[in-house]
Amino acid sequence: MYKPFIITALLLGALSVLLGAFGAHGLKAYASEQILTTYETAVKYQFFHVFALALTGVLYKEYPVKWILLAGKLFIIGICFFSGSLYLLTLLSISGNDQFNWIGAITPIGGLLLTSAWVLLAVKIASYKR
Repeated sequence: MYKPFIITALLLGALSVLLGAFGAHGLKAYASEQILTTYETAVKYQFFHVFALALTGVLYKEYPVKWILLAGKLFIIGICFFSGSLYLLTLLSISGNDQFNWIGAITPIGGLLLTSAWVLLAVKIASYKR
């Protein structure tokens, strides 16, 4: 087990619940349906990848190689880039700052990092030799 990943996953999970509740109750009065959908996507992807990060922390006990640690780091950075950029876009949209729409270009980078983490886990676990 890799305790830092487990702890980070638990904290990001708690944050997902809080952000989801805020989106469901606090944002409706301020955001358009399109912005709410963007925000919900951020929360969903963060929450899904909390489980991936926790799993990575558990898998490290069975597969103690640096590549598993790299996958976990990619999950964390990917969550920050993917969900973080969508949260920021939501905040900027609500505040009327449309000049920072370029931040949306960060979202696919986060998606690539998340995808890379999944593939790295699969490849390294499949090729692991004791």
